[in-house]
Amino acid sequence: MSINNPQPNKKVPPSVDLLTNDEIYMLRCIEIAKYGLGSTAPNPMVGAVIVHNGKIIGEGFTSAFGGNHAEVNAIHSVSDKSLLKDATIYVTLEPCSHFGKTPPCADLIIQMGIPKVVIGLKDPHEKVAGNGIKKLKNAGCIVKVGILEQECKDHHARFLTNCNKKRPYIILKWAETIDGYIAPDTLLRGDKKEPFWITNTRSRQLVHKWRSEEPGILVGTNTVMADNPQLNVRNWTGKNPLRIVLDRELKIPSTYHIFNGKQQTLICTQVVDSKQYNSNARYKIVDFEANLAQQLCKILYEENIQSIIIEGGLHTLQSFIDANIWDEARIFKGTNRFGTGLSAPRIKGYITQHSQILNDQLTVLHNDQEHYI
Repeated sequence: MSINNPQPNKKVPPSVDLLTNDEIYMLRCIEIAKYGLGSTAPNPMVGAVIVHNGKIIGEGFTSAFGGNHAEVNAIHSVSDKSLLKDATIYVTLEPCSHFGKTPPCADLIIQMGIPKVVIGLKDPHEKVAGNGIKKLKNAGCIVKVGILEQECKDHHARFLTNCNKKRPYIILKWAETIDGYIAPDTLLRGDKKEPFWITNTRSRQLVHKWRSEEPGILVGTNTVMADNPQLNVRNWTGKNPLRIVLDRELKIPSTYHIFNGKQQTLICTQVVDSKQYNSNARYKIVDFEANLAQQLCKILYEENIQSIIIEGGLHTLQSFIDANIWDEARIFKGTNRFGTGLSAPRIKGYITQHSQILNDQLTVLHNDQEHYI
């Protein structure tokens, strides 16, 4: 693992003592918004707080996709609605102004007579893009925008990447030995079709938590052939991600877990003969010789997949790294040694987290140094 500038000039959270009241309430918005992680996509996971005379009287975060937005939940949580006419609502992202699966949040704020709206970040989505702010101002609301803007950008990184870059937010993940290998020589594995664990059980449980937080998980043919993974969240509570598997020549046997029908599977292949397709999967045609990472991003964007976690193998991970199409890398380092085997991917990034999980080390990199930590 090669890391560029291992200790860049990092943005660090300001001391609470130095924060304004607006910033303190916005931090609370960000905090509660995280309760929506893994359930709101493709909607952003927004947090909202309502304050009256210096006291929080209502809070809400975005419900699972199709449900209420954060502002609606916050307003509904206020027991005495008469207080709203002298209150301030704080929200991490500009309130929506259009009809989707739910009515516009800006309309409800106006209807309830909330006179002041404090917003962390303007919504870049083409259906909002300042229209919510405009509607609120036209109705006579006092609107303040840009409170803890960078922190709100980092919180909404998945949504913003999807809107601005027209691709999923991409998280790379792998585990490597202390001497830098992700797999032993095939001779050491024989015909064993189950994972050769590098990390401890606590780290593996954390990976299942991560899977529950992203709508998609992507792996290559070699990973499936070697490990026959289930790619689910059996060691955590949450929704199983869409399994996205690269199988250029449809080598993976139909008896493998990815075809068990227990969760959705999308196979990316170059085989156009539908007679070879498995009924427990969907298929997309990909040109494996041309800009594979870009093609996959386009497919997943069209599939409305806001974020993915890529778990291997080496060629798949390295193809995204080499194309510079990635946002986070989460790298475990175990304590065992292989001596020889398949080397870990080569990556350059900015360290934003170091932590220890029992005897494993976890390093988190970001592809830019603006990330808030």
